Amino acid sequence: MSSATPKLPKHWSDFLDAVDRALSRPVELHCLGGFVLEVAHGHARVTGDLDYIEIIPSDAMAEVQRIAGPDSELAKKHRLYFQYVGVASSPESYAERLTELHPGHFRNLRLFGFEAHDLALSKLARNSPVDREDVAYLAKVVPLDSVVLQTRYREELRPIIIGDREYHDRTLQMWIESYFGPTEKAG
Repeated sequence: MSSATPKLPKHWSDFLDAVDRALSRPVELHCLGGFVLEVAHGHARVTGDLDYIEIIPSDAMAEVQRIAGPDSELAKKHRLYFQYVGVASSPESYAERLTELHPGHFRNLRLFGFEAHDLALSKLARNSPVDREDVAYLAKVVPLDSVVLQTRYREELRPIIIGDREYHDRTLQMWIESYFGPTEKAG
């Protein structure tokens, strides 16, 4: 994460405070996507969902989705919601590098965001225009280290990635050339 976590935007603070009050017990979420870009890195691209890949304890998912899922009353009121991401490309050891977002702000809710390089790599498989914009933003603002990005891809993501590995190799190479300038071949 950036050294100084930006202040939680009011729209997220209001929503997350309401979720926190509604939870019956402590819940930990491993967050990724636009939410982490916005609240941890100050990206101006606003998102309406909080994507999470892991929930602890796992049996809290039904309660969390009832309270804050896309069809919940809180989602309708705040126009924000929690979204479980069942399939995501994430480096094997991402959990070791999570950083708590706004520690001490909530009573029951603990939000942990992907480290910036892991967040970028989680966008590799989809590689949409928005994903590429997000990676360009992280490369410039954090800034990302191309060697760390390539090493994590090669050691932690490529061995477990679903799909055509050579396609992902080429995508990462394109990112390296576009956001870091010509360097050694990625992959």
